[in-house]
Amino acid sequence: MIDFYTSSSPNGLKVQIMLEETGLEYELHRVNLSEGDQKTPEYLKINPNGKIPAIVDRDGLGGDEVAIFESGAILLYLAEKSGEFLPVDANGRWQVISWLMFQMAGIGPSLAQAGYFLNRAPEPVPHAVERYVSETERLFGVVDRRLSEAEFIAGYYSIADIASFPWLRIHQRFGLDIADYPNVGRWLEAISVRPAVERSLAVP
Repeated sequence: MIDFYTSSSPNGLKVQIMLEETGLEYELHRVNLSEGDQKTPEYLKINPNGKIPAIVDRDGLGGDEVAIFESGAILLYLAEKSGEFLPVDANGRWQVISWLMFQMAGIGPSLAQAGYFLNRAPEPVPHAVERYVSETERLFGVVDRRLSEAEFIAGYYSIADIASFPWLRIHQRFGLDIADYPNVGRWLEAISVRPAVERSLAVP
């Protein structure tokens, strides 16, 4: 059994989708960020960084209980545990990991900053908006070009897609017209109708 700690966010949705895709047994624990659940001593033992998501696998890969935090690390762990969505051949494996790191280091942080300065900043910061929206547009362009030559980001459905989908699906928040990125639009539609994704999106 896996204890899954999460809240409503793209990073939490990544792990939700992966758990549903793999069929691993899990129990969902909601972390109320506004009430500071993520800062309690109990939660900090699971994730010292005080963020979501995190998991505790009561039957870890070595047989002992293990806590994993950071969404990319969790996806890698669940892929290894389930034997799914991460190739065993070295070249394919590193293609997937490269695109996973692209999401972790590029898409996630940049889109989060764009969303903050567009929608949540207490006062307008035009330079920051221009900087992060421009980078968001560039990143969408990178993915769109990649998807012009492959059905999925790493060539086949993998944790690279699972990591990127929750962020790229909310393109409206960044003022982007998905018609400008037709390959991303096609990819979003293909992933959104997967049963595991539909189940994940239906969770309140």
